[in-house]
Amino acid sequence: MTARVQAVVFDIGNVLIEWQPERHYDRVVGPDRRRAFFNGFDFFGLMDRIDVGAPFDETVEAEAIRNPGWAAEIRILRDDWSEMARPAIPQSVRLLKSLKARRVPVFVLSNFGAQNFPLTEAAFPFLRKFDRRYISGELGLIKPDPAIYAAVEADCGLPPESLLFADDRADNIAAAEARGWQGHLFEHPQGWADRLVAEGLLIREEAQ
Repeated sequence: MTARVQAVVFDIGNVLIEWQPERHYDRVVGPDRRRAFFNGFDFFGLMDRIDVGAPFDETVEAEAIRNPGWAAEIRILRDDWSEMARPAIPQSVRLLKSLKARRVPVFVLSNFGAQNFPLTEAAFPFLRKFDRRYISGELGLIKPDPAIYAAVEADCGLPPESLLFADDRADNIAAAEARGWQGHLFEHPQGWADRLVAEGLLIREEAQ
């Protein structure tokens, strides 16, 4: 029997909003150029720097200048951000709203830049529904660093075992579980719905 859940913690990318930058680059520059770009430039290393607090616009521009052969592709990250970080995952959004209707506390814990998060929040107003918000770029900490989970615990004041956390990355879940959190590796929204029902947080009709 798991401990009683007192708050549900959502990641954003690939849990509430699709994050598949390769797909956008395939549309804009074509699959061959995209593959060459991702093989020749550390795109996700750049994202990690932004997610831990580096300024979005300035960091992208500095990398474009530093890598002139990939400058156009690097600037796509900045210029097309609102088209790249989408669409929403409808069932996950419904689950969030159902939990809110049930008055279950819901938090967000996401690796996200401090400057680009407001752009996504404006495009998806449901991101304003969380009771507590933990954005890596605002905290200066990034998953799966144990310090970011400790910061959540210190702020919300809830015991770790009472937090149920959904994330699409196994390393992020493992780090949370190492601190005593309950974890759910998000692979599809129905699996997350089933978990919320199993925990007694929603009934089946609310989890469709």
